[in-house]
Amino acid sequence: MVDNELLWCSTRELAARIAAKDISAREALEAHLERIDEVNPVINAVVTRDDEAAFAQAEAADAATARGESLGALHGVPMTHKDTHDTAGMRTTWGSPLMAERVPETDSLIIARLRQAGITTTGKTNVPEFAAGSHTFNEVFGTTVNPYDPTKSASGSSGGVGAALAAGIQASGDGSDMGGSLRSPGSFNNVVGFRPSNGRIPHTPPANPYAWLSQSGFMARTVSDVALLMSVACGPEPSAPGSLPESGGVFDLPEFGLDAHDSPDLTGTRIGFSPDLAGLLPVEDEVADIVGAAAGVLSELGAGVDTVIPDLSDADEVFGVRRALDFVGNWGALYEAHPDRIKDSVVWNIRMGLGLTGAEVASAEAARARLHSEVDRFFSDHDALVLTTCQVLPFDAGIEYPTRINGVQLENYLDWMRSLCLISATGCPAVSVPAGFSASGLPVGVQIVARPGADVELLRIAHAFEAATAHHTRHPQL
Repeated sequence: MVDNELLWCSTRELAARIAAKDISAREALEAHLERIDEVNPVINAVVTRDDEAAFAQAEAADAATARGESLGALHGVPMTHKDTHDTAGMRTTWGSPLMAERVPETDSLIIARLRQAGITTTGKTNVPEFAAGSHTFNEVFGTTVNPYDPTKSASGSSGGVGAALAAGIQASGDGSDMGGSLRSPGSFNNVVGFRPSNGRIPHTPPANPYAWLSQSGFMARTVSDVALLMSVACGPEPSAPGSLPESGGVFDLPEFGLDAHDSPDLTGTRIGFSPDLAGLLPVEDEVADIVGAAAGVLSELGAGVDTVIPDLSDADEVFGVRRALDFVGNWGALYEAHPDRIKDSVVWNIRMGLGLTGAEVASAEAARARLHSEVDRFFSDHDALVLTTCQVLPFDAGIEYPTRINGVQLENYLDWMRSLCLISATGCPAVSVPAGFSASGLPVGVQIVARPGADVELLRIAHAFEAATAHHTRHPQL
């Protein structure tokens, strides 16, 4: 059995203990792998492992420590990675039978920067096929389930990461978010899921460097650890025309450190609050009640909370068209070559993109311009928008997605996560923070949104809410 204290260390704490020689990188790795052995047969979060290479990395990390070398911020910390981020020499499948044996030669930028900071790469975590949909299952590896109730979904597409964090395998990890794929599993697994502003973690070739709808980012058991990983992964990149100029150092602030404040204060912060966006979203009653209680917490922290929200009526068109076009760009060639070997929901999105007219694309671009103006108007006198993360509680892992909410019939596999997709369309940074639990013990998250570029300010608000509620300290009994 893994030492319980080590099991629930934050990434900051673990890195500090390794640097101080309180424990070795090898010992941290052994605990990490032992925990995978203990819980992964139940949750199926980790789908690829390379223990031999991981031990070689850990031994090299310990040798560097012994020599007194300068250590990276994540020196010796073991970590699995989302199976959509390329890892040199380790297969990256996107959960697709067509890519089941694919082994990339280079790392994705986010992985390269994590390695530069000193992490020990141990394996990959499960995703839906082509990361489509917020329920993690595929024909290659099967279904990832929720550590709080293994009959329920861990969400997705970063569901494997979320389940691994909740189960004590690791304290933080990388993911990505197009329509909520960091925030939704954050909510379902009682962890933090952060979608940053476009350009914080740049898009680089061979992917589309001008992409904006999907963002790489992080999940962690604490906001502090999200800030730590952002501090090492962010910063400009010459090959990425959309990268922001600030270094990751903007996230390296005392309030996110080991001695985090225990008296959070949001005095002067202005927040627009509506769990269902003034009736725009169907939300399960228990979810609405839990998220609704967040308004009182924020007010007690000193924030000014009102019910003013932006008009997001253009967001559906913007998200739908941009997602469809991105699916064509990413997977259109595979669809043309293997139309019968791709799951139906992905095919639906590709065909939608192929069928778009020039007029429809132009209309979506005009809608995006209006949406930008509306977001700018709202944030001229507000610091944050707060709403529900997921419109439903974690659902039965045996279904692909919910089809009804409060008696409202949903049209497609994206509608149950519309609370996330609408925010993605705005280009705003957004974070899901644990907000409480249902009567049956299932996690619920609250979604906090800030203006584009205000990532640090957003994490400060999330950190204050986390400190005031401490929902993140409740772990599952696996």
